Amino acid sequence: MASISTWFRYMAHKLEYSLSLSLKSHRKEKLSDRELIQVIFKNLFHGKITFLHSGKGPEMSPTMAAHENTLLVRKIPMANTRYLFVGDAVVLKDPNNSDKYLVRRLAAVEGFEMVSGDAKEEPFVLEKDQCWVVAENKDIKAKEAYDSRTFGPVSTADIVGRAIYCLRTAVDHGPVRNSHTAMGQDSPILAVELDVDEMAKNHKAE
Repeated sequence: MASISTWFRYMAHKLEYSLSLSLKSHRKEKLSDRELIQVIFKNLFHGKITFLHSGKGPEMSPTMAAHENTLLVRKIPMANTRYLFVGDAVVLKDPNNSDKYLVRRLAAVEGFEMVSGDAKEEPFVLEKDQCWVVAENKDIKAKEAYDSRTFGPVSTADIVGRAIYCLRTAVDHGPVRNSHTAMGQDSPILAVELDVDEMAKNHKAE
């Protein structure tokens, strides 16, 4: 059971997420002040700030198995460098099919200079709201990896969350290794919202 201090930290993250969503709705739908407060309380006291995502493929080995994995994903209130950090395992829309989602490592964000191992390719700097994501399986060649090395930079707006826990099988599961900052931020969320039994129930074994 989570401690009181963990619950306070969790509720602070939830409030921040609720405020972010509510302000987005306020700007889009031009809510009245009363409606805005109602939306804030609804987001704060109902629902979670995580969701379950199923994925498979060798690209993220060893974090993920080649067969079906169930991930607990933290929703990101705004996809920017305040909430996303280099080294995080992020869930993003497939740049070639927005109905599908990928899990990749965030390798660089806006302002980073990208230098290729191929001397024929010129260095370039990632522009505002751009990021670079890579598969972490070192056995996959760069030209065969389905990541930014093949499809180029992606928009940070296409990132929907950060993977914080991975269930590979009912007996093989654990927290996902992310940046030190992200893991610190996500620890109270894991303490409150992680339900391994629920993850196992939703897991689709191969």
